[in-house]
Order: sequence, then structure tokens, then C-alpha cells
Amino acid sequence: MNACRTLVAAIAATALAACASTGGDSEPSPQSAAAAGAANMQLGSAYLQQGNLPIAKQKLERAVRQAPRDPRIHGLLAMLYARLGDDKRAEGEYREALSLAPGDPEQLNNYAVYLCGVGRVDDGVKRFQEAARNRLYSTPWAAYTNAGVCLRGAKRDAEAEPLFLQALQVRPDYAEAAVQLADLRLGNERAAEALAGVTDFMKRNPPTPDLLLLGWRAARAQSDGISAAQMAWRLHTDFPDSEQAHTLAALTAKKQ
Repeated sequence: MNACRTLVAAIAATALAACASTGGDSEPSPQSAAAAGAANMQLGSAYLQQGNLPIAKQKLERAVRQAPRDPRIHGLLAMLYARLGDDKRAEGEYREALSLAPGDPEQLNNYAVYLCGVGRVDDGVKRFQEAARNRLYSTPWAAYTNAGVCLRGAKRDAEAEPLFLQALQVRPDYAEAAVQLADLRLGNERAAEALAGVTDFMKRNPPTPDLLLLGWRAARAQSDGISAAQMAWRLHTDFPDSEQAHTLAALTAKKQ
């Protein structure tokens, strides 16, 4: 049995125990209703991750009836409705989650992802920044990076760049922010800055396949054969089976 199925089975047992504790036809106590809601929420979350949207919907809608003031359930329902294409209900559930947990950074971040996905860029960036500034949020660098990605999607690179820099200031070893920054600079014909940024990042942190491929592209744009060869060698040596290594091999073959 795989880990996911084990998790679901364990949660199901919890749900059965919660139902059994109510006894007969009597109304469940608030405590048992909350426990049942939490169990159905976890089941719904697992099914949502698996992509089983009909069962996820069943479990989460049951959970919200059992524990209507749990913001986590409303947040998961919002994600579900968004995936089902029901933007009106998704928006309502995100707002309900935030009304029950004002300023919750996780809910803010999730709502921001949704807002950017439906093209409401300014609202999404605002929510990402609110999450990042919350001292209780454990990954503010991810929120700053997400905000930058949102702006890049709207072709607002000049506004996105400072957010990637801010993410790296908060967490200098965050490779995704370095990747986004280098890609932005390369896309704006600033290959020298892109290469310098990749090189500087890898002096202090382990390389990633994305960074090495971007470094190779930036070096080639600069006609820096030595740096390009170094990036290619590291990519093929450290990550031989990666998608990026296969991409580099294909690009190199085309140029020959």
C-alpha cells in the first residue's frame, strides 16, 4: 500500500471513530462535529491532491456543514471550486476563509495564486505581499517570488525584478528566485547580468538544472565559450538524466 492510500485509510478510521462517538440518533456534540469535519477535510484534501474532484467535493462540502467556521475547509473548497471552473463560488470561499482568519498568510497566499490565475494581477500581488510581510508566515521568500511570477505573466518585468531580489535578500539560497531573476534578465537582453547572477548564486549554493541551463544560455548569448562549456559540463555531470540536460543536448545538436 502506498503512502497516500495509507494516509487516507488512517483518516477514514478517524472519521468512523468520530461518527461512532455520537451514538444513536442524538445530535452530535460540537466537539464530535468538529472532529468529523476535520476528518472529512483531510479526506477531501487528499482526494483533491489526487485529482479526484467529485469525491473531494463530497467530502469537503460535508466537512463545511460539520465545521462551518473552520477557515481551512473554506480555503480547500475555494481551491476545489476554482479547479471546477466555478469562479463565483471559489471567490466566495476564499473571502469566507479570510473573514474567519483575517491576515492568515497561508490563506492570503492561496487566494493570491487564484487571483493571479484569473488575471487580477494587482489584487494578487497585493495579497502575496501581505502574506510575505506577516511575521507568522514561514516562507515569505516564496510569496515574494510568486508575486514576481504573477507580474511576469502580465509582462510587467520591471515591477517583478525587485520582488525576486527581495526574495533573495530574505533567503539568499532560494534557487527559484535566482532562476526567475536570471530568466527575466536574459529575456530582456541582459545576458551579462543573467550570467553574473547565476555564477554568483552558485558560488554560495548548490547548482540546480534550471540555473545551469540558464547559465549556459546566458554564456552563449555573451559568446563566452569557456563559461558555456563549464555550465554544460556541470549539467551533464551532476544532472545527466534531467529534462534540462536533454534540452541542452538537443540545443547543442541543432547548432552543430
